Amino acid sequence: MKVAIVHYWWLSNRGGEAVCSALVELFPEADLFIHVCNEKMVRQSLPANFRGQIHTSFISRLPGARKHYQKYLPLMPLALEQLDLSEYDLVLSSESGPAKGVITRPDALHICYCHSPMRYVWDMYHEYQAGAGRIVRMLFPWIAHWLRAWDRLSADRVDHFIANSEFVASRIKKFYHREAEVIYPPVNTSDFSPDAQRGDFYLCLGQLVAYKRADLAVEAFNRLGLPLIVIGEGELFDKLKAQAQPNVRLMGRQPFPVIKDLLQRCRGLVFPGMEDFGIVPVEAMAAGAPVIAYGKGGALETVIHGKTGILFKEQSVEALMQAVQQLENGEYKFAPALLHEHAATFDKSVFKQRIKNFIFRQEYFQTTTQDSQNSRLKDLSLV
Repeated sequence: MKVAIVHYWWLSNRGGEAVCSALVELFPEADLFIHVCNEKMVRQSLPANFRGQIHTSFISRLPGARKHYQKYLPLMPLALEQLDLSEYDLVLSSESGPAKGVITRPDALHICYCHSPMRYVWDMYHEYQAGAGRIVRMLFPWIAHWLRAWDRLSADRVDHFIANSEFVASRIKKFYHREAEVIYPPVNTSDFSPDAQRGDFYLCLGQLVAYKRADLAVEAFNRLGLPLIVIGEGELFDKLKAQAQPNVRLMGRQPFPVIKDLLQRCRGLVFPGMEDFGIVPVEAMAAGAPVIAYGKGGALETVIHGKTGILFKEQSVEALMQAVQQLENGEYKFAPALLHEHAATFDKSVFKQRIKNFIFRQEYFQTTTQDSQNSRLKDLSLV
């Protein structure tokens, strides 16, 4: 069986890339297809048993593709359709940017693991449009209209969808009119220990972009006067750093050992954005830290209010402040060992087993297996 794994772009290591790496562990001889990537980073991120090839689309050969890949978004559907996957029996697409629109053999099995339908053309379109520059605001409505049509039609090329959360499954149903099985993404929960001595500071971790709402955390802790460490980089870094009071420290991007240490020592993780799933809260719980999260989206599926964290209902500075004060006042108490135990239900080993079970229970493999058995029996003159 020849396997292809199709991903949108690989220029940093986030949740989508963790899924791809785990898929390669299941299929180490699979070939990887990506629009544009940092190949050195990709190879360092993949498991040591990877024996496949890495292929990029023509996007990677365009000027400044690594830095300005998002500007080539209108060309990505065409680029996907130029990839020759005719020799592959199983195609696994990792969808958040354009990835699922590849053309496969009629008898091949195409399974799409969907992190999210493209936010910037669907449910967050108006938010992205409002924050864009003048030229993008003029051009993107026309581009987005075409991308929506292609994205909807390309969903019909997929045999089966897997969603990374119930929240995403509901959006797949809304935008693509397709059912999806939910398999939560892999988290390396065993990398974290809940036994470290906890400090008095809070932690906010993630990309500093508008929809993740780190601005709520900075303003809330400006008012509370409690220590907050913000880890991450992005377009809002300079603005947030200028707004931060002395008790709020922005550290930019940090390596994993630093992140691990801070998660294991922080008083709690502050998670004010709405995510499709959210790996960071699971990592925090694996490290024994309770999560203070906006109670919408993926957080509702990972954080248990009052047991593993505190969910606040309104995405506002005041609601976040109230949730932090509830933890400070001792209204809720959390046992690090129980947080770690809950996080282990999202471990990578669980993901791999569920993916494997899902793939091999499909009719394609049952039929192929039966045909193979019949062929062997015929060779033995038994049928």
